Amino acid sequence: MRERPKIKDIAEKAGVSVATVSRALSGSALVTAETRQRIHDLARELNYRPNVSARNLRTRKSMAVLLVVRDVGNPFYLDILKGVEAMAREAGYAVLMGNTENDPVREIEYFNMLRDGHADGMILMTGKLPPPAGNRSGSWNHLPVVVALEMIEGSGLPHVQVDNVGAARAAVEHLISLGHRRIAHISGPVPEPMSVYRREGYRLAMREAGLAIPPGYEVRGNFLLESGEDCCRTLFDLPQPPTALFVANDEMAYGAAHELRRMGRDVPGEVSVVGFDDLYLSKAFYPPLTTVSQPRAEIGRTAMGLLLSILSGGSLGTGEPIVLPTALNIRASTAPPEA
Repeated sequence: MRERPKIKDIAEKAGVSVATVSRALSGSALVTAETRQRIHDLARELNYRPNVSARNLRTRKSMAVLLVVRDVGNPFYLDILKGVEAMAREAGYAVLMGNTENDPVREIEYFNMLRDGHADGMILMTGKLPPPAGNRSGSWNHLPVVVALEMIEGSGLPHVQVDNVGAARAAVEHLISLGHRRIAHISGPVPEPMSVYRREGYRLAMREAGLAIPPGYEVRGNFLLESGEDCCRTLFDLPQPPTALFVANDEMAYGAAHELRRMGRDVPGEVSVVGFDDLYLSKAFYPPLTTVSQPRAEIGRTAMGLLLSILSGGSLGTGEPIVLPTALNIRASTAPPEA
């Protein structure tokens, strides 16, 4: 039987040391990008597979990272997972996805997995840190954790996010530019920071346009489709309902548009709707949804790159967050208001 290829086989063929090959395969910045690529190409050519058990025993690493989300069934996370997994695979890491469903007990369990060495790092997308479990004193912010998308203010952890205020402001400015003056907002679960910042962007655009926000024009949802329906009913029970809705995520926007149709109101003929996220279904939705597009795969790649830097000895740091750009995709769910 043919002997399994070893690192020294790659080193001989590449004309470099075994240490250089080892560093290149682990993604070390001590090896030039050109040499790393050449070594990865040779590893594929020789069908080299690392001895994971021996490596883990030697390095005392699990070579796995956790991606922890609120709801694994939400399609929003799929592109982020793809970005995380692409970066992780290049560095030899596996990605385990954790689903908390907003359950504090499960949140603690994932942090304990990290603390106890079952994973080497975590990308956290729940928007909160759990309290320490049992008699385990201290906070979690000494652990290798990167917060992605949803913010945890005051945590001291590195963040990868978007400018939620600016993106929401641009979405509402689009509605104002069409001639809408009665614009309502369906927010996420305030007081979570992401929901607060998107609401602030809405308020800022209205204030800068000299537009008052009538009582009842801000309603609070929970990012789920059903809450979009419920909030829409609340808004259209008002004596003077809005002509446009800025909704804090696409899923609630779908619910609001469904409810408008049930009420016999045309979108966008009578009511314009703008969402936030640009889920892949937003193009296929009827009418196609105008929405803020977030660079989800890039968020995943950036967060994993930051985590790899920490795992290779970089500091957790308390610097400014990495802020990635958004874009407003204008589709058929927005139009000028009826005369």
